[in-house]
Amino acid sequence: MTSVNKKRLRTARALKALGLLIGLPLFYLAAGVAGSLIPANSDWREPEEGVTILVRTNGVHTWLMLPKVAEGVDWRPLADPRHIRDPRYGRGSHVAFGFGNRDFYLNTPTWADLSLSTALAAAFGRGPALMHVEHEHQPRPNEYQTTLTLRPEEYRRLAAHIRGSFVLDASGKPVPLLGRGYGPADIFYEAQGSYNAGRTCNEWTGEALRAAGVRTGIWTPFSPSIMWRLD
Repeated sequence: MTSVNKKRLRTARALKALGLLIGLPLFYLAAGVAGSLIPANSDWREPEEGVTILVRTNGVHTWLMLPKVAEGVDWRPLADPRHIRDPRYGRGSHVAFGFGNRDFYLNTPTWADLSLSTALAAAFGRGPALMHVEHEHQPRPNEYQTTLTLRPEEYRRLAAHIRGSFVLDASGKPVPLLGRGYGPADIFYEAQGSYNAGRTCNEWTGEALRAAGVRTGIWTPFSPSIMWRLD
């Protein structure tokens, strides 16, 4: 092979790599938008009465805030106040559930702690997952969280999906990472399954809403994928 041909080959490989570097994120974004726009449970309409939950976002991550006791569902045995740093917060009326990448959850307590490698791994990689549970008292809707009312049977299906996300020990109890949380009122638990680009924290929220029967996108990898239908 001549030096000219070698140079052309190197150039072609570089262009191919550049195309993949640019094309894959664009394809992922386009697929996420399409999945968000195509609805599952398209006939669903929010009832006027039922169990009111909150869907919360920080702009990147979504999670679900539920009453601790409603329609025969009692979260207190699962979200045991003795697991958190200050059990007094366990007296709160609600508990929030979120799903996420283990490394991101444990090593990024604030956005200032976010590294490029962790961000890329969380966005496009894969790895073990954790459930994040936070106790709160009488949450109110605001710019970061909005209410959603479910029929009793829908709420019970939602609850079943959330319960199924936890790893349980031989006695049927969740497995907490004691001492690990962002503050006095939250903690992480071992989760079923893994985190990856196809099953992000927001897609987990979408899975839960679809399991309940709520109208939401067929694939919801981004926070806006969830929140735009609730505004």
